Amino acid sequence: MKNNEDSLAIFENFKIRRHFDEKTETWFFSVIDVVAALIDQKNFKKAKSYWTTLKNRLKDEGSELVTNCDQLKMLAQDGKMRETDVANVETILRLIQSVPSKKAEPIKLWLAKVGYERIQEMSDPEKGVNRSRGYWQKMGRSEKWIQQRMMGQEIRNKLTDYWKNNEVEKQDEFAILTNIIHQEWSDLTVGEHKNLKNLKTQNLRDHMSDAELVFTALAELSTRQIAETLESRGLEENKIPAKKGGKIAKDARLALEEKTGKSVVTGENFLALRRKDKRLR
Repeated sequence: MKNNEDSLAIFENFKIRRHFDEKTETWFFSVIDVVAALIDQKNFKKAKSYWTTLKNRLKDEGSELVTNCDQLKMLAQDGKMRETDVANVETILRLIQSVPSKKAEPIKLWLAKVGYERIQEMSDPEKGVNRSRGYWQKMGRSEKWIQQRMMGQEIRNKLTDYWKNNEVEKQDEFAILTNIIHQEWSDLTVGEHKNLKNLKTQNLRDHMSDAELVFTALAELSTRQIAETLESRGLEENKIPAKKGGKIAKDARLALEEKTGKSVVTGENFLALRRKDKRLR
């Protein structure tokens, strides 16, 4: 995120640094900040020492929790950008389980409030569906658009499930394959498409037109079915169906554009509706 409001979140009296990865559309939280809140420790050095000890113990136990942490430069107490351990919400949840703390449940609830309703959705997927529908309705989306968005998400989930089950494990590999598919069907990378729509941290799919949603879904559906046919495994093998699936959607897009004289890919977005919604609050 680009500003302090988005890069900091507050749990009780603790400031939790966070960063939004635009490529994977994932929030990362400062591990030390979460640990400090868990052990109710305002002294940064003591919180850092606690995390160092815990990290060494987890390494000795062979826990994957530590290896799942990344490092990012974040604003430190001395005002300088320094590298610190960060983790996504799934890893943070596992971390919480490793620290005896009366703050464990409150922090889980707090994570949900700052953008991780998925915590509850893991045990009850229907909650996620209803939450998303309510969010899009609130933002003024039509029922037709919502149905297309949900259909596209279901197709996307089946594709990522295939990747996960076939040795495409890292989030950055998901992003690479997604970008290949997107560039093949639209002639734009995901980043270029977001720039065209003047988006920054917003989810691109939440600002797609009906047609863009349909062609994205067609590209990803085609990719999965081709990957299943080829029995593609790993990143390199899955690049082939990604390109072929995207090409199928591109051919369909070009055929439609030739008939209508209109571009499927558009710079339109729903930002005006979002601003209107904020003014009404």
